[in-house]
Amino acid sequence: MRDYWEEPETENKKINAKKIILSIVISIFVIAIIVIVALYITNNEFRNWIDVEIFRKEISQDGVTTIELDEGESTNIYAFNKYIGILSKNKLSLYDSNGKEEVNLEVQITNPLFDSANRFLVIGESNGQKVYVVEDKEVAWESEVEGNISKVYVNKNGYVAVIMTGTSYKSEVQVFDPEGNSLFISFLSYTMAVDVAISNDNKYLAIAEVDTSGTIIQSNVRITSIEKARTDPRNSDENNYKSEQNKLIVNIDYQDKDRIVCMYTDTINIIENGQESVIFDNKDKRITAQSIDLKNNFATIQEESSGIFSANSVINIINVESKNTQNYTVETSVKEMYTKGDMIALNLGTEIEFINTGGWLVKRYIANQEVSNVTVSDNIAGIIYRDKVEIINL
Repeated sequence: MRDYWEEPETENKKINAKKIILSIVISIFVIAIIVIVALYITNNEFRNWIDVEIFRKEISQDGVTTIELDEGESTNIYAFNKYIGILSKNKLSLYDSNGKEEVNLEVQITNPLFDSANRFLVIGESNGQKVYVVEDKEVAWESEVEGNISKVYVNKNGYVAVIMTGTSYKSEVQVFDPEGNSLFISFLSYTMAVDVAISNDNKYLAIAEVDTSGTIIQSNVRITSIEKARTDPRNSDENNYKSEQNKLIVNIDYQDKDRIVCMYTDTINIIENGQESVIFDNKDKRITAQSIDLKNNFATIQEESSGIFSANSVINIINVESKNTQNYTVETSVKEMYTKGDMIALNLGTEIEFINTGGWLVKRYIANQEVSNVTVSDNIAGIIYRDKVEIINL
């Protein structure tokens, strides 16, 4: 009887011991993961080692796909959607991330102005009249405008706005639908349109205007109802936000929920709920670059001294909805910043660092020579040299 009762007790002890050991192993594993994540977030050297050795985010010039360019020919390169577009001799060639030419489109433009959103690319002839819209890999439509094109814009749904000068008005803005139908023209008699944006729901056109006719500069953002403007352009204004005197507006961009981000030379403002307010002030900051061409974010580069002859560059990425800021620091000066969607490219000379709006490194490109120009979209980037374009798959 005694042996009968003692045997199960021994088995229970063995089972409990296994459970304890398993629990300890799991606990150690969880703690190790927490420590690694914490170090990755807080320790720059550790994060760099993980990015390079584990995630393989660093690539060299010798290990990328290259598109050769004909020397001596005028070429214009632009990244949009998942393609690198090369415009030369009135032909637009689209290449994928492997350097394969997907399509060759006839585009009668020699001095292009580009803009893109989602799968749409708009190309206008600078100081000319021709406009083309490419959707994915096809020319969706083409048109000619009256006046000289100074800027083109397309929203994520394919609505296009074109700024024109050289007419009887100070400037004009013509809006097209995704099929290429002209919806209306806004005529500006006394102000110069410097930028335009169309809301994500296609209901509103925002025009950034500057009046320099007087002794002071007056900037304002005019909001136009697209629906009203189709039947009565002269009585379609929904609102007009005037800035303080002598503030110069540079760019505007529509974000989600009809927020408009306005970049001035000294501040970045946001228009929401019928009010305009300052969200970032350049005063007392050494700002070297700014961009609002990001999805629901904007970015600024601020130089901070790190020694007698050295400085760090702090990239501040501010979310326009939450107002939260993500920081990314490089231990050198940034030559140029390029932005699109959720991607930010930082030209450091012989290195390009690609970061996202969350403030995390996506790719680091190491070159054998100085990089002169970069073009970037959410999915692909082109490193532009005199005789070639190197493709970075993001």
